Order: sequence, then structure tokens, then C-alpha cells
Amino acid sequence: MAPPRRPGGQQPGQPVQGHPQPGQQPAPSEQRHGAAPGQRTPERLRQRSPHGAHAAPGPVREPLEPGQTPWATEPESSFSTWARRFFRGLVVAVLLLAAISGIRSWVSPNRTPDTVVGSQNSYPVEDARAIATRYAISYLTWDEANPEARPAQVGLDLAAGLDSRAGWNGRGKQIAVTAYPGEVKVDPGGVVAKVDVRVRVQTYYLKGRVMTAGQFVWQRLSVPVARTAARVVASGPPTFVPDGRAALPENMPEAGVPDDVLTAATNKDAEAFFSAYAESDNKVSAVTAPGSTIRSLNGAVKFGELKDWQVYTGNDDERRATAAVTWDGVGDTTLDQTYTLTLRRTVATDGAQRWQVAAVG
Repeated sequence: MAPPRRPGGQQPGQPVQGHPQPGQQPAPSEQRHGAAPGQRTPERLRQRSPHGAHAAPGPVREPLEPGQTPWATEPESSFSTWARRFFRGLVVAVLLLAAISGIRSWVSPNRTPDTVVGSQNSYPVEDARAIATRYAISYLTWDEANPEARPAQVGLDLAAGLDSRAGWNGRGKQIAVTAYPGEVKVDPGGVVAKVDVRVRVQTYYLKGRVMTAGQFVWQRLSVPVARTAARVVASGPPTFVPDGRAALPENMPEAGVPDDVLTAATNKDAEAFFSAYAESDNKVSAVTAPGSTIRSLNGAVKFGELKDWQVYTGNDDERRATAAVTWDGVGDTTLDQTYTLTLRRTVATDGAQRWQVAAVG
């Protein structure tokens, strides 16, 4: 049997390439790699050129000086440095915001109650006023001679399942004539609200065995309502609230500085205006400033007298004025009212100047 062949066609007894023989010093390359005497130095892998064995040799690099790095640095422009730092900071800021918002949603999630139908801003205020007004009239109207009429009317707006008697004991008589809704206070949850309603009612009292009409009185109610998916409903019986008088606010706008000269000069013109203002539109248009449209009272009352007239200082073309007027009603009835007017200076073709009423109120 033939002995095994050695790699590379090496003959038996021939020294192996790369291994020092006894008494022979290792090559300098072997000493640099720290190979111990008598050990084989690791062979370097030869990279094949992509151009084959016949590729042209690459450029020969100059030997490095002692302490020189095998790469070269190039200076970076200030714009590149700023751009890199800007985008790096932007990325960090976005990540921080995302982390903060995520943590906040974990700690305090936005939990909306299931019963909320809509927000406070989208609350149907006009529907709430309409329902509360009709419900207030039904609530304050009763007649013991027809006790079933009131629950039927109350049930039109009261939520299903609630008692339509709404606290009435079935005795007496009263009629709610008219009602006027006011402020709507919406609960922060956006479901319930309270509507302020003023109602004019006519009371009745028992005279002998007959119900006799009494005087008219005003009553004020706070009507609770609730918003459902279908409509607004009254959520319970209303409550009476006081309707007392209130003083004027301290920051009321001042009338201004009186102009006594112009007041005296326009007093007769003011009387002519209110006399025409009481009668017809045609007469009013003849005494008002050009371009102004003022509707008359069309004979509802008659002009009595101009009790007070005052024009205030201002610019040369427009002034503000106030008038206290007495109107004559039916019979011996008179009624005093105070008006605020705007006067405008007009110039005739002959150059004559005149102040005329341009607006009322």
C-alpha cells in the first residue's frame, strides 16, 4: 500500500514549507505574529481579485510614518454640523413627546362616561328652551274639574317612566298663559341642563261654589332637562326660584358730556320727529336724515310731549342724543319712555346745515 501523499506534492523527508528546521530561527514575520518555536504560523487567506489572476496590480501605498494613522480626516462644514445636530435634536424631541404623551395616557386616561351623548358646546340649547317652556306651561296649569288633562300635557315632555302628576294633589285651578325661556346652564357632562323659565299665570279662587278668575302673576321656574339620543326631555319636576330686582352694574357706559348749544338748537326738530314717529312711515321719512329708514309706531299711540331732550358732544358729523317722551294712550292713560337716538349733520343745497335723526336705539 502506497503511503499517503503530502499536500503540494511534497516528498517524504522534505522539510515542510513554513516550518523551521531544528536549529533554524523563525522568520521575522513569524516573530511578529508571536508564533512559538516549533509551531506553525497561521496562514493568511489570499483574497481573489474580482478581475481574475491576470488583473493589473493595484497602486502601491507609501509606507506609513511612525505614529501615522492609516486614514485621513477631512474638515466638516459648519452647515453639515448644524444640520446633523438639528435633526438629531428633532428626533430626540419627537421621541420625548411620544414618551410623555404615552405615559400620561397610562396614568390619566381620557375616560368619557358612557351616558354622555355630546359635549357641552354642542348641546341643543334651542331645543332645551322649547321643551322647558312647554313643560313649564303644562306644569303650572291645572283644573280640579278636569284632573286628567294636566298629566296628559305634562307627559308630552316628561321623560318616560316618571310620574306625570308631577306633584299636584288634584285640587284647585290655575292657568299658565305664557312663558319665556332664559339662560340654559349645561352640566359639564353635557347630558343634563337647567333652563330658566318665567311664566305668567292666572290664579283662580273659590267664590261660593264657583271658581273665579283672580289676578295675573309672574312665576319663575328652573326646569331640569336631559339630552337623549332621540330628543330633549324634562328629567323631573321644576323648582321655584326667586325673581328679585337687581341693581345696575357699576361699569354702565356714561351718557357723555352734554352739548347745551346743540341741544337748544335741535329741540323743535326733536318734537317734530316724535310727532311723525307716532303717526306714519311717510311722515317719519320726511324728517329723518337722507339714507335712513325708520319705521313708525303707525298710530299705536299719540305724541304727548317731549319732557327732556339732550344732545351730547362728539364729532362734527354725528352725535348721540336722549329723549324722554310722553305718549298718550286710550282715555286718560299716558306712558313715559326714554329713547336713545343718533343725529347726523346734513347740508342743504343752499349751504344751510341741519341735524336730523338717523337712527332710533
